[in-house]
Amino acid sequence: MVHQRKVALAGSAHVELVSGVVQLRPEDSMFDAMVRGWRAQQKSRGLKDETIDPREGLIRRFLEFVNEYPWQWTPAYLDEWSASLTSEKHLAPSAIRSCQDTVRLFTRLLKRPWGPACEEAFGTYPVAICHEWNILPHLQDYEGAPEARPFTREELQRFLDYADDQVARAVKSKRKGALAAYRDATLFKVIYGWGLRRTETSKLDVVDFERNPQARQFGRYGTLNVRYGKAKKGRPPRRRDVLSVMDWAVEAVADYVENVRPRFGALDHPALWITERGGRLQPGSINDRFEAYRDALKLPKDPTPHSLRHSYVTHLTEDGVDRRFIQQQVGHECDSSLAIYTHVSDDFMNTSLHKALAPAFARA
Repeated sequence: MVHQRKVALAGSAHVELVSGVVQLRPEDSMFDAMVRGWRAQQKSRGLKDETIDPREGLIRRFLEFVNEYPWQWTPAYLDEWSASLTSEKHLAPSAIRSCQDTVRLFTRLLKRPWGPACEEAFGTYPVAICHEWNILPHLQDYEGAPEARPFTREELQRFLDYADDQVARAVKSKRKGALAAYRDATLFKVIYGWGLRRTETSKLDVVDFERNPQARQFGRYGTLNVRYGKAKKGRPPRRRDVLSVMDWAVEAVADYVENVRPRFGALDHPALWITERGGRLQPGSINDRFEAYRDALKLPKDPTPHSLRHSYVTHLTEDGVDRRFIQQQVGHECDSSLAIYTHVSDDFMNTSLHKALAPAFARA
C-alpha cells in the first residue's frame, strides 16, 4: 500500500498552525496564522517585503473596520468599507480598486487551505467576498479623473497641428520665440509618442535615447530610457525603457535634437528640453504652454498634459496592440491599472462588436 506524502505548500494551514497547543485567544491566533501563511505564499512567489508589508497592513485595517474575523466576512462588509474609502478617506478610484484587489487576493488564499481548520475551530469557514458586481471596475467603465481624460484622435490632431502652426507663424513673422515654439511642439509629440508623464518628460536628457537592435529603422532613437518614473511612497524613482513605436514621433525628436536644440546655445547642458536662458524646462512651463494651446483651440477644459499619456494607451489599445506590451511601456506593475487610462471610442467598440458577431453571422 502506497501512502502519499502531504506536501507542505507555502501558506497552508497545517504549516502555519501549531497543533496540540491551547490558545488563549484562538480567533486572534488563527488570524495571525492566516497572515503569516499569506506572507509565506507571497514570498514563495518572489515578492519582496516592500510589496508584502503594505498589503498586510491593509488587511489588518480591514479587520479593524469590520470588527469581524475572516471566516465571518461577507460581501456586505466589502461594500461598507469601499464606501468609507470614498466618503471618508477620499481615495481616488484607482486607489480604491487597489485596496479591493488586496482583499480579494487575501480571501482567495483562505478558501481552500484554511476552510477545514476554521470550520473545525469555529463552526464556519471563509467565503469569497469580492465579486464582479461589488468591485470598482464593474461599477464604472472609466476610472480616470475627468480632468485627465484622453484626447479623441481628432482633438489630438488639432492640438499637434496647432503647435506646429505656432512654429511657422513665429518663423514667418521673424519674432522671438520660434525656437521655444519648436521645442514645445516636439515635446508634446514626445509625451504622446512614448506615453510619458509630465515630470518624466521634463527630466529627460539627450543621452536617454538609445538604439534598439530590433528596430534599426529608428537609428539612435529606438528606445527611450525613462530614469525618473513615478516612484512608490518612500522609494526612489522607477526606471523603465520605452520602445519607440511611432515613426513620425521619432522623426520629430530627431529633427529637434540634431537641428534645433543646438541653436539654444547650451551645448554642454544634458537636458533634452532647453529654455531660452539655457536651463532645463520645468513641468510648470509644460502646463502653461499646454493650457495656452488648448484654450486657443477652444477645446474643453478637461484635457491636461497627462491626457496625452492617456491617449497613448487608449489609441494603442484601439489599434490592437497587446495589453502586456502597453503595460510595460507605461510602467504599470499590473494590467488592471490600464483601466485608469483606457477609454476607447464608440467606433472601436462598434468594430469590436462586429468582429465578435462575424463568426455567428457566417455560420448563419
